[in-house]
Amino acid sequence: MDIQGKTALVTGASRGIGRAIAIELAKQGVKRLLLVARDTARLAEVATEIQMLGVEALTLPLDLSEVVEVNIAIAQAWRDYGPIDLLVNCAGVAHQVPFLKSRLPNVQAEIGVNLIGMYAMTRLVARRMVAQGSGTIVNVSSLMGKVAAPTMATYCATKFAIVGFTQALRCELAAHNIRVIALLPSLTETDMVRDLQWFRWVLPTTPQKVAQALVTGLQRDSPEILIGWQSHLAVWCNRIAPWLLEKILLMAAPVSNNRLLRYYRLTDARAISR
Repeated sequence: MDIQGKTALVTGASRGIGRAIAIELAKQGVKRLLLVARDTARLAEVATEIQMLGVEALTLPLDLSEVVEVNIAIAQAWRDYGPIDLLVNCAGVAHQVPFLKSRLPNVQAEIGVNLIGMYAMTRLVARRMVAQGSGTIVNVSSLMGKVAAPTMATYCATKFAIVGFTQALRCELAAHNIRVIALLPSLTETDMVRDLQWFRWVLPTTPQKVAQALVTGLQRDSPEILIGWQSHLAVWCNRIAPWLLEKILLMAAPVSNNRLLRYYRLTDARAISR
């Protein structure tokens, strides 16, 4: 995709990966950016930074879980500023906790933002892209959309779902000249992950590197953009020896040694029973 002179909409644009993507798109020559997030003040700061690069930036302070408000705002934006050529669904939340200690409100929040919000925005924009006969949709999943990790069950579930959703849409919308891409960053240094317990041995990347990888992937027409050598290694290990990756993930996860010991006893017992 040639993004020069295009109009892009980025959700989750007030911070982290969404902010970095919006700024990188501006540097690469988009004409107009529609910025969506809940934090009005931070959204305005990002818009100012983008405008200093000579790109038109418009803020849409929205809660993606409020589907009616989102519908109205996108309809007005399309009417006032013209067609959207590129949609980047980047808004997301994560709660890290062992599953048995998880709380339903947090689970609902993750599903609401990561899945329902993405679905609602994609549905609104994709219908209009079909009418105009072109467009590109990027859904930001995660390495945890390919490889599940302990203490992140609900987050992994939403990210796996995004990968499946993206693959299905890619087939359905291809006939309408609409490309659908999955972006799968690994651990990234953002506000969201600073409050999480990091997995051992994982080398974090930066939002800027994720944004640059997205632009490169758009130029190469990549259907999936996996970032970092550790991500590629983990995905291949999961295909070839999933039992090995499972053990490595448990060793790397922020869980107690007692749980790790119980896991090894259980897996050893299963091996003997076979």
